[in-house]
Amino acid sequence: MIEPPSHAGALFVAVDVHYLPDGVARAAMVGADERSFSRVTQTRTAMVRAGAPYKPGEFYLRELPPLRAVIQATRDLALIVIDGYVDLDPDGRPGLGAHVYAEFGAPVIGVAKTRFKTATHAARVLRGQSSRPLYVTAAGMTVAEAASVVSEMAGQFRLPDALRLADRLARGWCERQRLDRSGVPGVCP
Repeated sequence: MIEPPSHAGALFVAVDVHYLPDGVARAAMVGADERSFSRVTQTRTAMVRAGAPYKPGEFYLRELPPLRAVIQATRDLALIVIDGYVDLDPDGRPGLGAHVYAEFGAPVIGVAKTRFKTATHAARVLRGQSSRPLYVTAAGMTVAEAASVVSEMAGQFRLPDALRLADRLARGWCERQRLDRSGVPGVCP
């Protein structure tokens, strides 16, 4: 097992973006003070005009502007976990995560739920009782270390709780429903 480095005062974030029919994107960030995200310490959402329309291979043009609205560039930013790929092939063709890494300078882990044909280098991580893997890529750390981090992230399901919560926040589910405010990861705060 890789021993996690000490990051006193560091911020670990998981992010997601959801697009509304009216051309607006809702971005969400879930923050923790350690990389397992066992205790969420903060959340943030922002509504911004959706960026460029979706084009295969240029997803970052659409996703990066909303992510800028919820990720604060700070020297304490220790890790960013995204829903998607860091790079799209073994030669390093940049995906969203590569652009996030270039923008913020913190290590980035990409966690994708579906296989991208050319991403043959992605580590497959099984979590919970699922027989369907997550596809993990990374920048600023090795793919093996990133896979270890994802496998150890809080939550009993296939998708780590921090990404599940970021997805719920981005979809506005936490605003539309009065949910448990217990602070349990994976439940809207």
